[in-house]
Order: sequence, then structure tokens, then C-alpha cells
Amino acid sequence: MTSTRAIKVLGIGGSLRDGSQSERALRIALAGAEEAGAEVSAITGSALLLPFYDAGIDERAPEALQLVEAVRAADGIVVVSPGYHGALSGLVKNALDYVEDLRSDTRPYLDGRGVGLIAVAYGWQAAVTTLDQLRTIAHALRGWPTPLGGAVNTAEVKFDEAGGASEERVVANLRLIGRQVAEFGVARRTLG
Repeated sequence: MTSTRAIKVLGIGGSLRDGSQSERALRIALAGAEEAGAEVSAITGSALLLPFYDAGIDERAPEALQLVEAVRAADGIVVVSPGYHGALSGLVKNALDYVEDLRSDTRPYLDGRGVGLIAVAYGWQAAVTTLDQLRTIAHALRGWPTPLGGAVNTAEVKFDEAGGASEERVVANLRLIGRQVAEFGVARRTLG
């Protein structure tokens, strides 16, 4: 990195279950961003247990404020959602709804940020439809989805506690998504 500070990449996702397959996928993608020189952090699991987003109120729970500030400070985002019944989880969708609080910022929503998107589901249909929904949401929030998105079928691929998976190509793709987010952040910073 040529700048005085590292690119910041924030990971958002997983489920309420500790060590979920989706959280493990997120950790692999963040490792890829870190390998590319980014400073990474994650908001996962119970930290995503936020009050339902309500645009009509100004007061926010401390956890919601922490999420909004983390997104505001990030140069790039990686979002991973489990696929539930063919759609992203309510937990992840609610967290993304809080990005609305950035609407009045100089850099509104996810403007100017690379967004890596990964869907993890037990079956291809839910993995692919969830990834498609995540891409639609990233576009609506003015984010720049990475060229590569991840749809992981956990009927075929299992993640382990050591940061790997039963399919090395899946690990390589998830790391690449993280690297693409970090590289986009570097490119945006270079353009000024």
C-alpha cells in the first residue's frame, strides 16, 4: 500500500450460530483482504442482533451505532449471508438496512466502496438466489460488487475450524473476493 494507512475492509454476516458455515466463509474472504494488505474487522453473530431498522426514528441502539460507524469508516465491505428459503437472512438484511443512516454523508450509502458478496446455503438454488439478492442490494446502496461473487453449496462443501474448506477452489475463490475488495479500495484511493 502506498498510502499512510491501510485500506479498511469490514466483514458483515454469518448467523447467530457460533462458527456457522457462513461466518467461516466470511473469515476466509477477510483473510484474502488481509493478504492484500487491508486492515480487517468483522461484525458477526450476536453483534448483528439489532433492533429492526426504522427510518422514522433518530435514536439508535449502541450496537446499531457501532455498525453504522464501522461501515462509514470502511473502504470496502464483504457481506456473507446464509441462504434461508431462497433468500438472504433477516439478520443480514436488517444490518444492511442500517446503511440508510449514511444517506446524508459526503460518501453516502456504500458509494465508492468495493463490496464482496457471498451466499452460503445447503443447495445451489438458495445459494445462487441469495447471491443475486445481495448483488441487487449492493447496487441499490451504490456499492461496487466485485467481479467475482461466491455461491457456496454446503451440501457439497464443508468449512473447517482452521480456516479452510473441503474444496480448495472454494477457499481460493473466497480469498480472491476479499483481495478484490482490498484492491478496489487501493484503486479508489489512488484516484483520489
